[in-house]
Amino acid sequence: MSDTLSLIKRLQYQLSSLIEPDFGLLDQLLSLEVLTRPELADVRSERTVYRRTEALLDLLTTQHQCDKFIKVLKKTGQQHVVNYITHNGGLNQTTTVPCDQITKVLYCCICLLVCHTLLSAAIFFFSCHVSHNCLQVCYVMMSQLVP
Repeated sequence: MSDTLSLIKRLQYQLSSLIEPDFGLLDQLLSLEVLTRPELADVRSERTVYRRTEALLDLLTTQHQCDKFIKVLKKTGQQHVVNYITHNGGLNQTTTVPCDQITKVLYCCICLLVCHTLLSAAIFFFSCHVSHNCLQVCYVMMSQLVP
């Protein structure tokens, strides 16, 4: 897992309104020794869910704690929060395409453009026989792209 600690700290304000600490999360964090009993008592003493979550997030100080925290979020049905964290608050939604695939797509587009131009010219200026030959040339060009 990437640096979950820095992501959680960066997204702490937004996470405070997303995480539900009261229905199993805190108890499981205690059982995994992410929280101590005094820390758990401090978190539970906060008056609002928002403040309890904020207090909990303040106690996460190591990557190891954060990795356990992510596991417990999943166990307590808070996968949406895990998704939010792992996608940097929704900012990591771009996908990358390898360069060789982009090159193939561009080559394919160029081939289609050339074929369209040749075919249009052949139909306009010549007979159907020449048009058929242009189609064969296009087919050969395109078949070289497909493995």
